[in-house]
Amino acid sequence: MKLLSVICIGFVLLFACKEDRNVEVGAQTSMVFKSTVYNAGTVYKGEVIRAVFEVENTGDHPLVFGEVRPSCSCTVAKKPNKPLMPGKSTKIIAEVNTADLHTKRIHKVVTVMTNTSPNITPLEIKGRIK
Repeated sequence: MKLLSVICIGFVLLFACKEDRNVEVGAQTSMVFKSTVYNAGTVYKGEVIRAVFEVENTGDHPLVFGEVRPSCSCTVAKKPNKPLMPGKSTKIIAEVNTADLHTKRIHKVVTVMTNTSPNITPLEIKGRIK
């Protein structure tokens, strides 16, 4: 009985590891941002800046968004959850809460990681606090 179990498990593993040649794992694509800098202008302390960055997949493969990392805790960024198909566009939204900022000048960076080359794109949010 043990031998039969081992043989069955072996067949399952053998066929489960069969490579599917129709799927391209790790395929790189390309993208274009309408702008990588958002200028908020002058805002009042306590305002929340909502920066919208539009991006288009200009490649031949789905654009996959990995980590989208803000430079500080006062900034929150939202990324698309699903891959972006070729020719399609989407938005990355970042919000900066100015209530806890201690400077008059705003310069925040949101780092976007994707399956492109280069795979890291910095998005900047700039402005001044009145």
